Formats: sequence, C-alpha cells, structure tokens
Amino acid sequence: MAVNYQFLKPFTFSNGSTVKNRIVIPPMTEASGFEEGSITSDELKYFRMHSGGAGLFVSPVAYVSKLGKGFEGELSIDDDRYMPGLTKMANAMKQNGTKAILQIFHAGRMSNSHILRGEQAVSASAVAAERPNAETPRALSDSEIETIIDDFGSATKRAILAGFDGIELHGANTYLLQQFFSPHSNRRVDKWGGTIEKRMAFALAVIDKVHEVVKRYADKSFVVGYRISPEEIEKPGIRINDTLQFINVLADRPIDYLHISMGYAWRTSLNDTEDQEPLINKIKKEVAGRVPLISVGSIETPAEAEKVIASGIEFVAIGREILREPRWVQKVMNDDEQGIRYTISEEDLDDLGITPAMWNFLIVRLKSAMHLSNQPDYDAGQFINKLAPHEGA
Repeated sequence: MAVNYQFLKPFTFSNGSTVKNRIVIPPMTEASGFEEGSITSDELKYFRMHSGGAGLFVSPVAYVSKLGKGFEGELSIDDDRYMPGLTKMANAMKQNGTKAILQIFHAGRMSNSHILRGEQAVSASAVAAERPNAETPRALSDSEIETIIDDFGSATKRAILAGFDGIELHGANTYLLQQFFSPHSNRRVDKWGGTIEKRMAFALAVIDKVHEVVKRYADKSFVVGYRISPEEIEKPGIRINDTLQFINVLADRPIDYLHISMGYAWRTSLNDTEDQEPLINKIKKEVAGRVPLISVGSIETPAEAEKVIASGIEFVAIGREILREPRWVQKVMNDDEQGIRYTISEEDLDDLGITPAMWNFLIVRLKSAMHLSNQPDYDAGQFINKLAPHEGA
C-alpha cells in the first residue's frame, strides 16, 4: 500500500523547514527561456504542471553572471529586472505544498563565444574542456573571482525576495564551481588552486557568501543545497577520494542538503573498476548523518525509489520519469501505480508541458532513454557505471 512507502513520509531539515515527502524533482534543462534570460509562459506552464506532488522541486539552472550563461534558452538571475518573472516562477512551482528550490550556477568554460555573444568564456585556468569543439577559456583574475562570489550572493537575495523556498548551488556536471575543484580545469598556484584545500576555496567562499545573505534577508527555514558530481574521467581529474575529502568539509558547512549528481543512482567508480561499492554508499558513510543526501539517476518505479530511501538516503530524485508522468507522486498516493506512464509519445508533449526546444534537447542528449512509445527502448548500459549522456536525471 502507498501509505507504507518511506518516501512519502515528511522530512524536517535542521533549519526547521519541513518537506511533505522525500521525492525530489531534480533540475532538468528545458532550454525554453527567452534569449536574454527572461522566463516564458511556456516555462510557467511546465512548472505548474509538474509541481504539487514532489516534496522538493529544484528548478532548471539560472546563471548568476553575464559570462555565466551556458546555453541558449537558459534563465538568468543576474539582474533585478528578472524579478517579476522569477516571482511568477516561484509561485508556479509552489503548488500544493511543494517547496520551490532555484538552482543557480556559473557555466565557466562550459560555454563558448557564440553563447556569450562574442565574449570569451572564463574559468579557473586557461584549459579547454575535453569535449568536441571546446574553446579555451580565459583564466579569471582574483578580482573577477571575488565579483562572481558576490554574484552568487546577489542571486540568492533575488531568489529570497522572489519567494523561493531555497536555492541549490550547482557544483556538479563540470560547471564553474566544479572547475575550481578539479585538477584538470584548475592549474592555479594562488589561494584559489594548487592543493586540494585551495581548490575547495572558491566553493566554500560561495557557500559563506550565500549563508551571509540568507541570514540577512531570509527566515531560518530558507534551504541551501549543494549539488556535486563525485568523479571525473579526465586525467588529471576529480577522483572519489578527492570528493570524499571535499564532502567531509561540506558536511560541516551551512548547507541543508547534498545532491549527488549521477546518471545511475547505484553507480560504482568510473576510474577503479575493481571497486564495486556504490559511490552513494561511500558518500553516505563519509557524511555520517551530518547533512541529508539526495540521490538521483535512472529512478523510475516506486520500488526503485523506495530502495534508495531504505538504504538510508534521505531523499530520492526522479527526473526523466517525472517528465513522462507529472502525477507520479499523486498516483502512488492514490494506490494507482498501474496508471503510471513509463513511456512518452511525441503526440503528448504539449499535454506534458514539454516545449519543442526542450524536446529537441532531450532527444539530442538522451535519445531513446526517454522511453519513446513508438521506438525501440534504450540500452540501460549507457547509464550504468559510466557517464550518462546527461547526468543527474
């Protein structure tokens, strides 16, 4: 019976904020904003349609600085002029008690001069990503780093004033927060790079700035989360032992949860194939209950979600499946699991609030992993124990 699922039970963060259940909608790129960063009516429709069931709804990412934009159709939170749209967005996401969390980031080197309208992308160091057609970024100066830290603080203030219940710092998926921690993208020898402790410094400074802003402008129930990718495959790159050291520090910082971004929730090491312990279990042991965890990656059924919670993880995020079935939680609660849709038809996209721009992104990046109803299904092996075509959903 639905009433016995642990993932339907509420959870109260240490700051006093109570979430009605343990299901999270993770941040998913929908690429449906206006060219200059404003929210569209299509996006508001999407947010309203997918809210109401999950306890936490983490938004698609918004960039905090002009040079932080990572892709077309992305939301901006770098200026007060976006406040009316952000306020509408927060209201749309807060249906039936769902908590609205705004994810914020700076793309760093995961952008390019086309997206930045002729400007060169920036990063910790002038090292290109190991991706096709990647451009070499410009290394940030010390003063520019301090400005970006302030930009994260300003974005947090705007999120508070717009009515969001929290923010999530996007420190995963190779964006700027991760770029400073990575030995591949960070070759600095100043206070922002070199040792592993110095490579943590940028992320910790951002967290401290956000905490300062929250204390000044929000009530104590405002949630601050941090998303992290546990490994990189580049050489040099982040390895799980690096991440465990970082997480040990993060767990004692003023954050309310850690969101572990992977394409498969039970993935083992990408670099040490002999180690068969799931990375999420290693992280859980390192955290030792100091901060709640969100696990994500190819979770579709109630049984799969329950397995995550039963393992001692506080929250489970359901991404692609929520796109196919916006009322997943409601159907579980009403003992209607047989009515849950696990495939998607292109004929139903408008009814699901999926825009042509979002659908194009999904098909290009994920292809058959969306479980298209009239096409052969995907190879699950593309997500298990390797980098997924798009991590974190």
